[in-house]
Amino acid sequence: MKVVAFNGSARQGGNTEILIGRVCVELEKRGILTERVSLAQQTIRGCIACGRCAENKDRRCAVEDDAANSYIGKMLAADGIILGSPVYFQDVTPEMKALIDRAGFVSRANGRMLSSRVGAAVAALRRTGGVGSIDTMNHFFLSGEMVIAGRAIGFGMERGEVLKDAEGIQQAVSLGQRMGWLLEKLRR
Repeated sequence: MKVVAFNGSARQGGNTEILIGRVCVELEKRGILTERVSLAQQTIRGCIACGRCAENKDRRCAVEDDAANSYIGKMLAADGIILGSPVYFQDVTPEMKALIDRAGFVSRANGRMLSSRVGAAVAALRRTGGVGSIDTMNHFFLSGEMVIAGRAIGFGMERGEVLKDAEGIQQAVSLGQRMGWLLEKLRR
């Protein structure tokens, strides 16, 4: 089994990466392979509403000049998907929203090709917007008819500050355990 985790933060080694890492460690303890992808490493732009994914039905976005199709391919190859984002202005980062829109439209245009995968959402924030950000990421999972394992929210502004949020770290650990358990049950 494999899980791909997308980090929507521009900050390397930041709080979102730390939380995603805690989820992945628990999955790896169960023998589940994980791949961590930083959306900041390659360009991804928002959907241009061309509708060609619905016409082509080839499991790809028609826009070929950014990383969207690479990311969609990683989702197709995985049993589980983690979406993680810091809260910048009461919601997910633009890169995470671009991933959600592009992969979501392609999935829906191709018979909800990501259905039955297990999804989990992670948000790192300073004060507010965590629930809305989790909701945005969960919309991707629900629209694609995926199974949601849960969510983790951690508080911290400066790099590494989330480590002081014991409850947030525990949520990430529990999320990894729950996601692993769910994957094992569904893939029998």
